[in-house]
Amino acid sequence: MKEKLCDLLPCLLVLGLDFYLLPCLMWDTGAAMLLMLCVMPLIALIAALIFGMRRGFSLLLPLAALVLFIPSIFLFYNPTAWVYAPAYALFVLVGNILGRLLYKKK
Repeated sequence: MKEKLCDLLPCLLVLGLDFYLLPCLMWDTGAAMLLMLCVMPLIALIAALIFGMRRGFSLLLPLAALVLFIPSIFLFYNPTAWVYAPAYALFVLVGNILGRLLYKKK
């Protein structure tokens, strides 16, 4: 179990930067919508895709993305942003599944 969590750390670091660093770039509503609807899901999808290609499928990854995004709602957004937490988890799940399809065992 500890090895699986260590495998997740690089991807979780990217997701953490995605969820906690990018909101600092939201200076107006247009930038916020661009980041939350395009850039942040794309980064989450690509990170999960790369993880899936290197490590295979892990159900912990989308769950961790969900849990990782929830505190950012209280820091950067209003309560209407709850809908993004399962949406980002879904993007991570899809990326992880697609990456698993391209997975090559060593």
